[in-house]
Amino acid sequence: MRRSIPQFIKQFYVCFIFCLSAGLMLAQGTISGTITDKDGEGLIGATVFVKGTTIGTVTDVTGNYSLEVPAGEHTLMYSYVGYGSYERNIIVENGKKYTEAIALSLDNLSLSEVVVTGTFSGRTQKESPMSITMINAAQLQQLSSNSQADILRTIPGITAEGGGGEVATNVFIRGMPSGGQYAFTPLQVDGLPVLSTFGLNSSAHDVYFRNDIGIRNLEFVRGGSSTLFGAGSVAGIVNYTSVTGSAEPENKVQLEWAEGGRIKTDFLASGPLSENTFYAFSGFYRYDDGPLETGMPTRGHQIRGNIKKLFNNGNSSFTISGQYIDDNVQFYLPYPLANDSGQKERPVGNDGETVYTMLTSQATDFSFDTPFGRFKSPIGDGVTTEGGYIMANLQHAFGDNWRLSTKAKAAKYDHWFNLFLDGDGVHNVPETQDNYLADRDIPDNATFTYADDGSELAASDLLFQNRILDRQRPMEELVGETYLTKVVGDHSISFGTFVANTRADDNNWISSFVGDFRNGSRMVNVAYTDSLGNDVNYSTDGFISGDQTSNRYHGSTKVAFFAGDEIQLDNFNIDIGVRWERATGIISRETGVGSNTFQKGEVETSDFALALAGLYKINSAANVYANFSKGYFFPQLRSVSFSAPGRPQSYEPESILQGELGAKYGKGNLAATAALFYVGLSDRRNVDFENDPNNPTNVIEVVQLQSTRTVGLETTLNYTVMDGLNLFGNFTYQAHEFTKVEGNEEQVGNKLRRQPNVLGMVGVNYQNSGFDANLSGNFLGKKFANDSNTVELDGFGIVRLDAGYKFPLGDKESLRLGVSVFNLLDTAGVTEGSPRQGNSQTGTASEFFVGRPILPRRIFVRAAFDF
Repeated sequence: MRRSIPQFIKQFYVCFIFCLSAGLMLAQGTISGTITDKDGEGLIGATVFVKGTTIGTVTDVTGNYSLEVPAGEHTLMYSYVGYGSYERNIIVENGKKYTEAIALSLDNLSLSEVVVTGTFSGRTQKESPMSITMINAAQLQQLSSNSQADILRTIPGITAEGGGGEVATNVFIRGMPSGGQYAFTPLQVDGLPVLSTFGLNSSAHDVYFRNDIGIRNLEFVRGGSSTLFGAGSVAGIVNYTSVTGSAEPENKVQLEWAEGGRIKTDFLASGPLSENTFYAFSGFYRYDDGPLETGMPTRGHQIRGNIKKLFNNGNSSFTISGQYIDDNVQFYLPYPLANDSGQKERPVGNDGETVYTMLTSQATDFSFDTPFGRFKSPIGDGVTTEGGYIMANLQHAFGDNWRLSTKAKAAKYDHWFNLFLDGDGVHNVPETQDNYLADRDIPDNATFTYADDGSELAASDLLFQNRILDRQRPMEELVGETYLTKVVGDHSISFGTFVANTRADDNNWISSFVGDFRNGSRMVNVAYTDSLGNDVNYSTDGFISGDQTSNRYHGSTKVAFFAGDEIQLDNFNIDIGVRWERATGIISRETGVGSNTFQKGEVETSDFALALAGLYKINSAANVYANFSKGYFFPQLRSVSFSAPGRPQSYEPESILQGELGAKYGKGNLAATAALFYVGLSDRRNVDFENDPNNPTNVIEVVQLQSTRTVGLETTLNYTVMDGLNLFGNFTYQAHEFTKVEGNEEQVGNKLRRQPNVLGMVGVNYQNSGFDANLSGNFLGKKFANDSNTVELDGFGIVRLDAGYKFPLGDKESLRLGVSVFNLLDTAGVTEGSPRQGNSQTGTASEFFVGRPILPRRIFVRAAFDF
């Protein structure tokens, strides 16, 4: 089912193309030089920025830079993540060349690094009246092992669960209930959301994008004015910024090997195409038999790139960027764990080996009839994504202190999310053969034989009946954002618009099979003779039944207008902003697949966001700040039901109130931040996938109206013990509760599921000459697996180590050999119970508990060449 592009979207792109012709031919000069640390070592990827403009560049592998700057008086800002920023005034004359060599000093919490996310103009973290976390390229390379969770769990206030593998990370932001899909924190790349609408289906947005070594940094901005930008942030923005080329070529190749048969190659190549045109391309190829052995290897690749053109004498830039991805990974849902009086651990299977997953390659060839023909399950491919985007970015500084920023992106992906569920929907745990027959009214003359060789199961062997859910979810999107900024004295006044049109299908097939209980479960034939003497096959090669369960389409159109003023006084910084947005949704769902009867309708609503923030500079080392925001969240379209044919139920925005009072300190060897925060969420339409009580083989979406309230404390600390040795950590305490649960009023006062009260991280980082090492540990306290708070999960920690040595190979060449260990202590903390069981799950009533532990220890070896 296809939809035409709305007329206003077409008009937007016409306006965007028109903007490309705008420009003023101005005189210019050239500024070049080197940015180093205090020891004279070049800083790779450091930023040079002309304050009050969009003109900037980054350094190459040796710290060199070159920048075309319009004639006149300017302030240059030099910065690098982890180092203090430096400002220098310069008068540029036409045609002249200037050399500026800058040495930056360490700044432990990056308080002096320039932030570009959640603000209309670049400013340092220290001067921003909100909580901000920044991670540079080197740190990202050290952290990335299995998924986005490996990176995001290092950020204060974020609980990130990566037990499912490389995609579909569950991200929980301080004070917010279970969301998934990055619902409360849009995932952005280069300033635009990976996907601008939440809830067209249940695929998380990280299925469309993978990190590679072409990422320059990550900025996570929460609360405050971040509510005004992009897709309409609720709790913050996760923004990855890509490397762009500079006058000096930069090339990098990284080879990676890991336990479980993983091989990965990353590359980055950037440099000049001409005097004012630069390129950067990056990507990876990966093959993996892990991280858990399933017999279903995964492979894939991604290529990203951009070409940046400076024109109008360096006063403007136009960047075309794009991505192509063709990748597949396996996804791991909860499975039955051994449950000894509430102590949950990985169980032992029929073969005497520890069971790590119930994914099995023996279930990859099933097919069955549907109203639309024979369907063959693609479960062996796991989660697959093929497609990409093309993006255009125009930055222009007009005369009289006017600046224009315009971004537009078109994306299209063919996406399947295929997964093994966590049980048959009724029993969900291993069963003895006698119990299996009795509970299904199968005569006791039945036989159990392995499908692969015909041998009989041992009498003590357990059975596990499970389901496969195949979900086809193609997606298309057009999105754009434009704003103008005018600097008037101490005021930086901006106004602009955001538009997006997104469509996605959601077609589901579900099938059931039976196997034995072990890693790589073997399929089991169950056969018996009925009362009439007929031979009956209850399962054939393990397969029991299959059907298509949904044929749905959801489309969304958003139009937003926003305005803000960033005021910079001698000792005060003040932010004021407002955003208004209208959302329109199109819903089409077939009632009974193949019935040719549909529920169709449109919904529409609007709301506004307000942001107020202020920062007071006590002295050069300390600031205090406060911010308040009133935000909104448009309900997921998949949560909207129908009261009558053509009549969708009400579609009202969900309201979010946030407030923060904090302080930032940075001087000498010590940097620290602390903030008290409040989060209130009203009338959230929470959507869960649960087992269908009327059809146990199926799963359905259960919608519940909830309100929540949270107060808490967040702190960060960084201390330099000596040159090269740094201690760091963060701590978050949050007291959260439900204040409204429609239909389950007894849950009012309960704690939010899967949100611990306490979380934090401690670590040590060492760098000396060519050697570097980082050891860190995350801790998450106890939490509840469901809203009814009937299942409490113990707290756990994850320790990771990364160390390496860089060998110089020439003036600009080097080789870093490194090792990284995820989950160094091989802990098996349980991150969640079974969402399919919902509030019916209990923690101690059975010898098995369906839950998902963190992934086991995995060792990575890397060789990175810079040249």
